[in-house]
Amino acid sequence: MDIDISALFSQIDSDVWFSIGAIFFLLCLSAFFSGSETALTATSRARMHSLSRDKESSDSDRADLVTELLEKKDRLIGALLLGNNLVNILASALATSVLIKIFGETGVVYATLAMTMLVLIFAEVLPKTYALNNADKMALKISPIIRVLVAVLSPITEAIIKIVQFTMKLFGVDVTQVGIGNHYEILRGVIEMHQGENEETNEERAMLRSILDLPDVEVEDIMMHRRDVMMLDASMLSEDIISAVLDSPYTRLPLWQDNQENIVGVLHTKLLLKEWYKCGGDMSKVDIKNATLDPWFIPETTTLFDQLQEFRTRREHFALVVDEYGSFMGIVTLEDILEEIVGEIDDEYDVAVKGVRPQPDGSYMIDGKVTIRDLKREFEWDLPDDEYSTLAGLILYETQTIPSIGQKFQCYDFRFEIMRRQRNQLTLIRVTPPEEEEHEIVET
Repeated sequence: MDIDISALFSQIDSDVWFSIGAIFFLLCLSAFFSGSETALTATSRARMHSLSRDKESSDSDRADLVTELLEKKDRLIGALLLGNNLVNILASALATSVLIKIFGETGVVYATLAMTMLVLIFAEVLPKTYALNNADKMALKISPIIRVLVAVLSPITEAIIKIVQFTMKLFGVDVTQVGIGNHYEILRGVIEMHQGENEETNEERAMLRSILDLPDVEVEDIMMHRRDVMMLDASMLSEDIISAVLDSPYTRLPLWQDNQENIVGVLHTKLLLKEWYKCGGDMSKVDIKNATLDPWFIPETTTLFDQLQEFRTRREHFALVVDEYGSFMGIVTLEDILEEIVGEIDDEYDVAVKGVRPQPDGSYMIDGKVTIRDLKREFEWDLPDDEYSTLAGLILYETQTIPSIGQKFQCYDFRFEIMRRQRNQLTLIRVTPPEEEEHEIVET
């Protein structure tokens, strides 16, 4: 059907031109509401919080407004959706009226098609795309206007929210819990998004993960086991104790009396040096008690976060770990906890025990007492550590037996081979990560 353009325009009077102008204005408002909704929901609350605290920034006040709006997100979304629906419906009604005047009843079809395309492209996709790419910048600019809009429409939005809550309760849904999330999960997600090719990025990600893990890890998972703790017999001669201290790489050594379960103190090398100097260098006159601190016992179930706070409060660096029966299990130091955050801290006196030796074929020879957490930090291996802390513990837990030398098995896509065993203790294990494996082998 041919349409006479000149005849068409002759039918358009001033009222119709006014309606077309109003439709254009309403579409602009719709674009503003759509873009505002996307910008305010996509903006970084953490960045806004940081900007609001930076009083020297020119955006500090507007960041406060954005934060205030996001605190009551239901009212914000309600006001924006109310405004958006009002202008869209009004624009569609005007368009239908105009096109009916021009084309008659078929104008309804033309109005539906035209408004759908106009609203979709210019009032939804375009403004939301821009807002997604400029969320923070746009949120800061529009916050004063949106604040006024929310205040003006608050009576209506509050009524809408009440109706929604009542309706949802009929279906057994508690709307007051909607939007309440776990901030730890959000933080963990952001940390995992911190990607990069350089080694520094991997180290930063590992440190941030470890900080969040502190409340979930217990001291028994990182302590030095009692079999590896260097202890001294308090009944030894002072000369022998001093000689043992000089040969030790440690600054604090537990002292036991009668049996190793009966720890009576912690020998501090600095105090011992002072006592030695006071005695004029005569070892036989040194009173070991003057260089001994009272032992501090903590339960093995204490979390690293709580223990770190206790270390700070007591200004201590050394604690003795006991189980629920009071038996001595091992020691934990402030350095041990810090190493859980920043990685291994070696000084010139540390005993160099690597525990992990890469092999030419891509596998690793690993000491059984190396912790899963250290392996996850170093190699980003996806191994669980909820029920155990060491590599040997993982194997014992998964096999429910004590494997023999040469035994191989596959678990979590890793291949494990027992290389050395001392009595019931797995001392050396070959581990082949999944990316290095060419064939899946399960052998018992």
